[in-house]
Amino acid sequence: MLIRSWNVYHGRSSPARRRAYLQQVVRLASSDRPDVLCLQELPLWSLPQLAGWSGMLTFPARTRRAPFGPDIGRVLTATHHGVIRSAFSGQANAILVGAGHHAEDLGYLPISDRGHHPRVCQAVRVDHGLVVGNIHASGPVAENEVERALAWLDQRVRAGETLVLAGDFNARLDLPGFTAPHHGIDHIFVRDAESTPLDVWPVERRRQNGVVLSDHAPVELTIS
Repeated sequence: MLIRSWNVYHGRSSPARRRAYLQQVVRLASSDRPDVLCLQELPLWSLPQLAGWSGMLTFPARTRRAPFGPDIGRVLTATHHGVIRSAFSGQANAILVGAGHHAEDLGYLPISDRGHHPRVCQAVRVDHGLVVGNIHASGPVAENEVERALAWLDQRVRAGETLVLAGDFNARLDLPGFTAPHHGIDHIFVRDAESTPLDVWPVERRRQNGVVLSDHAPVELTIS
């Protein structure tokens, strides 16, 4: 089972340009049909479009509201994506699951403290044997947020199920009982299953027509 995670940077390129490329990002990330795709930093207006762009089952979790609504936020942000990001468009994470799988939405939990950037952990059960958590943590307090996320996830994992925690951690973490970390801030941790080493996409794989998509590289692994 191929699990992939990508902070899509609101569809911005690296370096950021006036326009955004979110549809191209989602289509690229889903083009080889991963079993599970965890996305972070999505604008709220994009959530109804994810299924059509990807052909996958979609489970979004809002992290930041759009103060004037998603549609107006989209128009305001489109004036210059290199300058304006989530202030008007809001922000969300999402777990996408291949259409051939059974998937159950397990909800989400706010994990950030008051006064910090709003963060949540969401979870989906896939095929009655795998629970996938998706997270976008805040670097200085990432350990606290991940601890809250894991405590919540542990209440949803059934005996014998594999737990995956994927996302942008904004920190280099070592989670006891999970697969070994690597040296980046984007990671996929696996508990109670064998997996391949984490693979990080080279920059050429996310370059389209001379444009590098996102300032993060997708990461992925396969669970056997």
